Amino acid sequence: MRVIGLSGWSGAGKTTLIVRLIPALEARGFRVSTVKHAHHAFDIDKPGKDSYRHREAGATEVLVASANRWALMHELRGAPEPSLAELLVKLAPVDFVIVEGFKADAHAKLEVHRVANGKPFLFREDPNIKAFVSDLSDPAVVLPEQLPRAHLDDIDAVVALVSKFASPVDATLQALAARN
Repeated sequence: MRVIGLSGWSGAGKTTLIVRLIPALEARGFRVSTVKHAHHAFDIDKPGKDSYRHREAGATEVLVASANRWALMHELRGAPEPSLAELLVKLAPVDFVIVEGFKADAHAKLEVHRVANGKPFLFREDPNIKAFVSDLSDPAVVLPEQLPRAHLDDIDAVVALVSKFASPVDATLQALAARN
């Protein structure tokens, strides 16, 4: 299992890139999972459903299963938010885990940048950014020579960057532990 993060400002196109990367990687025979950090409260359950009522009654975990999928909901009930390392070990083995969010964590990342956002580059402050994916085409903008890059629309080039820079999960967990 290898881990790569997509890091960038809101509106840079991280989610759009991920939904293009997943089928491109799967077409090459790889299995892919994702981890997405949400900065706001969210709920995958619906009020009035049995599983919702179980959680409301105080269950710590509720597992819902059907012939098509299963989902495990874990209520933190005041406990600290789990770290990326804690979440990664909960995933079933796959070839690649793509992480969206967790921008401050010490895992290998590709910076996703959209010129129209007008936001500063992240790679200057984050040594874990291994490559740059952008719609930037202005030759006047100088990027470090050692920073590989791909255009947002060149999915094959982005797949190559993911394949090159995704870090084995054990190395990722060690890097995350060393940072904390």
